[in-house]
Amino acid sequence: MAGVTDRPFRQLCKAMGAGMAVSEMVASNSLLWGSEKTRRRANHEGEADPISVQIVGADPAMLAAAARYNVDQGAQIIDINMGCPAKKICNVFAGSALMQDEVLVDRILAAVVGAVNVPVTLKIRTGWDRSHRNALRIARIAEERGIRAIAVHGRTRACGFSGDAEYDTIADVKRSVGIPVIANGDIGTPEKAREVLRHTGADAIMIGRAAQGRPWIFREIAHYLATGTKLPAPETREIHRVLLAHLDDLYGFYGEPTGVRVARKHISWYTKGLVGSAAFRHAMNRLETSAQQLAAIDRFFRELADRGERLAYAEELAA
Repeated sequence: MAGVTDRPFRQLCKAMGAGMAVSEMVASNSLLWGSEKTRRRANHEGEADPISVQIVGADPAMLAAAARYNVDQGAQIIDINMGCPAKKICNVFAGSALMQDEVLVDRILAAVVGAVNVPVTLKIRTGWDRSHRNALRIARIAEERGIRAIAVHGRTRACGFSGDAEYDTIADVKRSVGIPVIANGDIGTPEKAREVLRHTGADAIMIGRAAQGRPWIFREIAHYLATGTKLPAPETREIHRVLLAHLDDLYGFYGEPTGVRVARKHISWYTKGLVGSAAFRHAMNRLETSAQQLAAIDRFFRELADRGERLAYAEELAA
């Protein structure tokens, strides 16, 4: 979710019912801490508690220093990324590549837990590939080293985001450790959230891609788990209102040129499934100012409202 879970998005998801939102990956390399990108990722101004910052790297000492730095910047939880499958991360032996070296994993966890006085959590996958699934061993190491909770994405690094998530493996992890386990992968509807919780026995679920353009998924899941009934799909006027507030926050956070570029993907996600959205998104990608974007959005949603259109919750949108 790098490039997505910035402060505006985290604040919105929390307002929509997410119990916690984790930051984008923050590099452990201290040479990058002064960069504009890293400063933005470490910006938690006005963000609701708890503030969880995810760090990424491969060197125990550097990760420990990054943990201390981010706690000094306001982090209340440090999350270690050992789940990212991106080539540029794995090529430097960070992210999910670390699962290939359990001795190094042990050293990293010990260093980071010992460096800070806040809870440290861990995000992993089920293993490097189907022949090397070692989530259970990593989870046991994590518990022994004082990790307070572990999130498991139900795929190996080799799987990327293809195929079905391995909920059986997450269930095995849950049975193997005493710390909270968070299930992640392919959870895009309230019904799927309940199914995954029941199947895995997990203490919580983590939502990623399904929240892109659908931040209200958190309130929908919470309502369904509490009542067994589904909330109605949001009407176009609410989608319009949420989108405008999100864009206003993005423009303020990034400034005009960058904010406009970042906004494009969010606008695309919000409008997916709405009548006429394909042509709208194509035209939107050519607009270069926030004023142009906002004017186009107002026209698009005004036309939808006139027709009484509502967001289509097709199953493929939740995939």
